[in-house]
Amino acid sequence: MKITSFGAALEVTGSQHLLEVNGKKILLDCGLFQGRRKIADLKNREFLYNPAEIDAMILSHAHIDHSGRIPYLVKEGFQGVVYCTEATKDLCSIMLMDSAYIQESDAKYAAKKLKDTSIPIEPIYTSEDAEFCLQFFKTVPFDKQFKLFDGIEFTLREAGHVLGSSMVELDIADNEDGQTKKFIFTGDMGRCNLPIINDPYKFESADYLMTESTYGNRTHAPIEEGIPELARVINRTIKRGGKIIIPSFAFERTQELIYGIHLLIDKKEIPSNLPIFIDSPLATNLTTIFQKHIELYDEEIRKHFKIDHNPFKPHQLKHTNSVEESKNLNFFIGPCIIISASGMCEAGRIRHHLKNNIEDPKNTIAVVGYMAEDTLGRKIVDGDPMIKIFDQMYKVNAEVVILESFSAHADMNDLNDFVSNIKGLKKVFLVHGETDQSEPMAERIKNDMGVETVIMEPEVGVEL
Repeated sequence: MKITSFGAALEVTGSQHLLEVNGKKILLDCGLFQGRRKIADLKNREFLYNPAEIDAMILSHAHIDHSGRIPYLVKEGFQGVVYCTEATKDLCSIMLMDSAYIQESDAKYAAKKLKDTSIPIEPIYTSEDAEFCLQFFKTVPFDKQFKLFDGIEFTLREAGHVLGSSMVELDIADNEDGQTKKFIFTGDMGRCNLPIINDPYKFESADYLMTESTYGNRTHAPIEEGIPELARVINRTIKRGGKIIIPSFAFERTQELIYGIHLLIDKKEIPSNLPIFIDSPLATNLTTIFQKHIELYDEEIRKHFKIDHNPFKPHQLKHTNSVEESKNLNFFIGPCIIISASGMCEAGRIRHHLKNNIEDPKNTIAVVGYMAEDTLGRKIVDGDPMIKIFDQMYKVNAEVVILESFSAHADMNDLNDFVSNIKGLKKVFLVHGETDQSEPMAERIKNDMGVETVIMEPEVGVEL
């Protein structure tokens, strides 16, 4: 067996790992790289393996940095099956189309700006490509074992990260000694007690583990503090007469925020007449998928989900669909909450809201998710006094609040517990983490658990 990472190695985007075993090539995730646009675009246009040689793919979840290159994979020759949960396919049917639309729009914009019209400006893939690739998807339920190839079976387990997210359990018969080896790929692993979805599955034993390390050396504030802290942020901003601007991933984080805000309204901990705007057509469409898959909810949200009391539809909530409706928010007078994509502030309507609100000290920018290196969101988190938006510099006068308890990624303690509970591990592979997070995590696993640990490097294959 051999594992090679072609993305999310020494970084947190572009998840893409190739497992070669028993003469088969199995791809685990196929995500878009995110970060500096020119660099990301170059990386996203090049496969460092032949897509036509991939026999099958298993998709952990629908986040674009894990699923976003599937249309391009198919376009470049992949003819296998993409296995995932039903919810993940439903979410991808929306998210991949949105990704294609953004690429098509960016290509048109770039074509107008470039002086040299001889240089072709094309999206990595089109809306037609995104729609076409869905025929290669095959959905499987959680906790049921399926045959992938002779001697290779797989089971999807709850990852507790986002709706439909899974960890991949592969049982592989070794052609040399005839014994079965268990290989686990976590994808992105969540935290216990996250709202809406169930907790991550706990494995009892495995031979090999490939796990994310996004927060391999950091702890989050307790989940229980997230909603009360959000209430404090909202109330003090209201007192200043300001707006709360929340850059949020359209998928999962926005739905968690809506649910949390609805709970605060029910408990009368924030004003019941506070306007709430979801300025992301993508988030609006994805919320319909959440309402379709009630079977994946945890017990807590099931108690709140009633015919006359939908957790995702507080009466103050307004969805802005058109560009004109979005622009009108610039002229809204008085306190309100604006939740807008994208989470890392690199694209979408959030940049307009930041441009129009970040210089006003009455306002608050509430960060509720991970910001990758070299993104606009990371610059805000790092406290840069000036930031560039649409090629203009703006002073950061608004209050910036980091609400880490909303993170959907396992933190250092979660990862320690998860790994230490797996018996029989021969080797651990760390991916999806920057070096300041993955290196300390590797040291802990080696020293405290006595398990050989490899921090995966891009394009460097490791024999199992």
